[in-house]
Amino acid sequence: MKFGTKAIHAGVHPDPTTGAIMTPIYQTSTYVQASPGNHKGYEYSRTHNPTRTALQEALAALENGKHGLCFATGMAAIDTLIKTLKPGDEVISTNDLYGGSYRIFTKIFQQYGLKFHFVPMSDITTIEGYINENTRLIWIETPTNPLLNIIDIKGAAAIAKKHNILLAVDNTFATPYLQTPLDLGADIVMHSLTKYMGGHSDTVMGALIVNDDDLAQRLAFIQNASGATPGPQDCFLLLRGLKTLHIRMQRHCENGRAVAQFLREHPKVEKVFWPGFDNHPNHEIAKSQMRDFGGMISFVLKGDKMEDAIKVLEKFKYFSLAESLGGVESLCGHPASMTHASIPREERLKGGLSDSLIRLSVGIEDYEDLLADLEQAIG
Repeated sequence: MKFGTKAIHAGVHPDPTTGAIMTPIYQTSTYVQASPGNHKGYEYSRTHNPTRTALQEALAALENGKHGLCFATGMAAIDTLIKTLKPGDEVISTNDLYGGSYRIFTKIFQQYGLKFHFVPMSDITTIEGYINENTRLIWIETPTNPLLNIIDIKGAAAIAKKHNILLAVDNTFATPYLQTPLDLGADIVMHSLTKYMGGHSDTVMGALIVNDDDLAQRLAFIQNASGATPGPQDCFLLLRGLKTLHIRMQRHCENGRAVAQFLREHPKVEKVFWPGFDNHPNHEIAKSQMRDFGGMISFVLKGDKMEDAIKVLEKFKYFSLAESLGGVESLCGHPASMTHASIPREERLKGGLSDSLIRLSVGIEDYEDLLADLEQAIG
């Protein structure tokens, strides 16, 4: 089954009662049992819900995985994964990652005895220098947020397997339409489903997808015990969004390419971060593990002044200044004061995230209008 067909049909079956082609919203907290323990697979909706089950099966299919688990938010998914670790364990993560991930690692789990290393991973051989007997997990984003660095998933997986540790990949920016990390050797795929997977800026949710049965069982136990599960209405909206994922992502990629080329040629733009450029440091790796380069782009104006960046952000008409990404509408953001404000400035600068960096989530509007908006905003 090809990707577009899976996006529409995976995990979804006509309702056996009515024949409804869309999975019903099972808005119920509990389920009647014929006798104690004799039920139809559902006891309580924190543990299982038929709408959520359909979504989890669809996500697993799209990522070529065996088990999918959904959570109330992307951060709840990360929280669940890190809870499989114990005090004294160590995690190696990239130094360019979403601010919320950095925050939960350093402000929440570090105080419980976990240790985190934030290292540049454009050259994955740097990972080896941080591995010791306490290392349990490698956590990567690729493309990274917001500098669009590319990390070699297959290479990182080889290192992880050599040392018998797990590799988790945040696949939010790429989605399974562009890359499938489990096929490249990763053990865990994480999504903020809020973004491209839902695609309509109307739902907040997260997911983990794995192949290993034991790991899936451990994650499901924490999912149920901690209770950060999504409601059936949100699961319904995500299922609806997935059906157009392949069409939306194709347009995001087309528009992203046009915007990236426009910015690279603009006389007031100093640098554009986009993995589709031949001169991107890991362009060849991106070509080998991605099917296209996505709709996320970051750039810096000449002079690299924060006040100039703010003026541009305030002048946009079609690029709305807002948190998040991956919706059908184009968004712009200022990572230093928005999505990555929780990372100390010195750490941001060390990783290359300047105060003037502008991040774009290129939507699926007519690209000519987006280019005109960029032209009038940058001037």
